[in-house]
Amino acid sequence: MFGLGKPRTKLGRFIDGSGLTQGWLEKKAGLNKNSVSKLCGDASYEPRAGTVQKIISALRKHGHDVRADDFW
Repeated sequence: MFGLGKPRTKLGRFIDGSGLTQGWLEKKAGLNKNSVSKLCGDASYEPRAGTVQKIISALRKHGHDVRADDFW
């Protein structure tokens, strides 16, 4: 489903390139589908600090060395 012409944020491009899915991120970060969809596709969406921490924590537990500055 990649490359369908949908706009992607830095986070969206990262999970696409890492072989992860938005569904995986939803489960591991404990976020709902709409939040993850906005995080991956809407560049104007600014998440709360708690949401950012959940995303970063889930990615680090999976073995990725990422920081919030990498995406926002």
